[in-house]
Amino acid sequence: MKLMKRYPGCFVCGDKNPIGLNVPFYVQGEEVVAEYTATRHFEGYKNILHGGILSALLDEVMIRAVLALEICCVTSEIRVRFRKMVNTGNKLSLVGRLVEDKGRILTAEGKITNQHNQVVAEGEATFVRVRGEMEKQLSQEIE
Repeated sequence: MKLMKRYPGCFVCGDKNPIGLNVPFYVQGEEVVAEYTATRHFEGYKNILHGGILSALLDEVMIRAVLALEICCVTSEIRVRFRKMVNTGNKLSLVGRLVEDKGRILTAEGKITNQHNQVVAEGEATFVRVRGEMEKQLSQEIE
């Protein structure tokens, strides 16, 4: 597995964001993987991880699947299906992979499973390839 570069201030992967999730992502074959343990800081209902955090994790693992191919892009659309509640303290496994590359438009899918290998959320996202000044700006933020 190869550790991916981070965007220091990113809410999900940033290692310099004091209120972020600080999740490292790894390339494993044609997939991107990560692990995250749900904390009470991000609960919605008592002891239950907020769905917005699950959505953010899915967005990140899916865009990382595209970025791993050295394609600079931004999220255009994300669809999330919640399957099971996640209790805080539970360890989650994330997997993302690119499923379609139509040039400017890319599609990826992601899945989050709990410690019992049950799918708790899954998603699909559309990304738009960026070039020129936007690509240059986004690339400069990586460490």
